[in-house]
Amino acid sequence: MSESTLFTKIIEGEIPGEFVYRDEHCVAIRDIDPQAPIHILVIPIKPLVGIQGAGPEDQALLGHLMLTARKIAESEGLRSGYRLVLNSGAEGGQAVPHLHIHILGGRQMNWPPG
Repeated sequence: MSESTLFTKIIEGEIPGEFVYRDEHCVAIRDIDPQAPIHILVIPIKPLVGIQGAGPEDQALLGHLMLTARKIAESEGLRSGYRLVLNSGAEGGQAVPHLHIHILGGRQMNWPPG
């Protein structure tokens, strides 16, 4: 990914974000347009365009993102359940071309989602 995305600018401190977690591999911020009472984005520091841009060398990072999402959901008190969403491409609803996982909770999630 050659150009800086909104998420890269937030990670680098150029744009403010409400951080709830940070480690050497990822950050987590509260979504500015929440779709549930709790809506947090887990974003890798490595600028992957999306899951469609991930390769075999990203396997450990992808696992880290999922386990981090679980840890954050637990720390936010989402013990009754929550939803993890990873959109891929424009038709999949991906608005920012930087891989991120949505943690949604605090209300009953319905199915089908879209």
